[in-house]
Amino acid sequence: MTATTRRRLALLVSVAGAMLVALDGTVLSVAQPSLQRDLGASTAQVQWTSTGYLLAVAALLVIAGRLGDRYGHRRLLFTGVLGFAAASAGIALAPGAGWVIALRAVQGVFGALLQPATLALLRLTYPADRLGAPVAIRTGAIGVAAAAGPLLGGVLVAHLGWRSVFMVNVPVAFVIAALTLAVRTPAPPRDGSRQLDLAGAALLATVLAFLVHTLADVPERGWTGAPTLLGLAATAGLAAVLVMHESRAEHPIVPSAVARSVPVTASMALLLVTTGGMFGALFVATFFLQDVLGLDPTGTGLRVLPLTALMVLGAPVAGVALRRYGPRRTATTGTVLVVLGIATLSRLGPTSGWPAIGVAFALLGAGFGTVMVTATGTVVGDAPPGYEGMVGGLKQTAMNVGPTFGIAVAAGLTVLGPSAAGSPATSIPGMGTALLALAGLAALGLLPALLLPRGRTAGQQARRDTVSDAASAGAPQASADCSRTGLRAPVAGEAVRPDL
Repeated sequence: MTATTRRRLALLVSVAGAMLVALDGTVLSVAQPSLQRDLGASTAQVQWTSTGYLLAVAALLVIAGRLGDRYGHRRLLFTGVLGFAAASAGIALAPGAGWVIALRAVQGVFGALLQPATLALLRLTYPADRLGAPVAIRTGAIGVAAAAGPLLGGVLVAHLGWRSVFMVNVPVAFVIAALTLAVRTPAPPRDGSRQLDLAGAALLATVLAFLVHTLADVPERGWTGAPTLLGLAATAGLAAVLVMHESRAEHPIVPSAVARSVPVTASMALLLVTTGGMFGALFVATFFLQDVLGLDPTGTGLRVLPLTALMVLGAPVAGVALRRYGPRRTATTGTVLVVLGIATLSRLGPTSGWPAIGVAFALLGAGFGTVMVTATGTVVGDAPPGYEGMVGGLKQTAMNVGPTFGIAVAAGLTVLGPSAAGSPATSIPGMGTALLALAGLAALGLLPALLLPRGRTAGQQARRDTVSDAASAGAPQASADCSRTGLRAPVAGEAVRPDL
């Protein structure tokens, strides 16, 4: 198998795995009402079909990435995909709501296993300075899946029932598993340097679970409610214990090589605040479109379509910009576009028409796609060798915590719900304030964006130098280093040119 074929196969598996998870998340929202009626579930039980999955994923993403670094990402992806399929089949056959909730949590565990691995495959098969294009393709594919989810879910539920949205995962997952077996990646190191600190892993999972659960309950309980304050206090206390433990651990769950990488930490912070601002704004905008403008779900989806279109179409452009202008300028531009999009949404009113709404969502889509491509390409490209899964897990964690926090902020500043008479409301109290606050949250992303490298990151340059040294000296040790980092040492007379 040639290097180009290997890379294309890894990209296919990465894209398919990411789309599987994205589709599963968006089709569920369409299936939940039918699920509730069929199983006689309470509103709280229906909510837990989403919350249980979210808690499992958020708590285990970093740990799953670390396991992939130690045991091999192809193995973790294969296990995760098959487990995801088995859990999906179980949900489709579940006799009651309790079974659905439990199996959704199991599905979240396997979803956590496969998500960091899909990013790590790209890092292991593509040269670090050529990650822009595959990351852009992956980002665009996620946008397509997220947009197609409600439509696909609506068709499946209407014709085959809610169970079909889970059963459809099974054949897709088996295909991905089969393709995963054909992917070839470097073997993980066997020197014991990737040992997993079980106590640290348990503490980290607990901290993340407490944080996500507390934030997810804010829309119902408010920021000043006793459960919220207790949850935040417990999270802070456990986080302090985790920090003390990590500072003394021989093998910390987040190694110093990762924690001290400025491009990695800056990219995480950028994703956290940007996703918080954007998803919080979408949360408010959905209520505005339906409760103020009186649109049905289909009409709402059409109004939001520019966001998806610009995200999908803009991702390849962002990949080119990342390569040409570097992470700093590209990320800064994307963040500014997100802020402008949210600020434009804050000026909408009952008389706003298609053009104003379309411009706001187009700005959001173009900006968010640019931030996603830049932050993902930077964080994965600058991952220290052997920690590809770790940084992939951190990135996915930021993508889970950020939206939850943004929605909590939005819910805490607005009064959401239909008007008393059931007719469209004239406004949403606090909507402008909430959106401006979310714009400010997204604007905080400018700080980490300015910390990103102007051009190629230090980690990427170091790996490029390693290849050049191998070409000039032909040293066996240099060839071994290239193998461990997923790069192929050039043979005599071969030009050093990474293929896409």
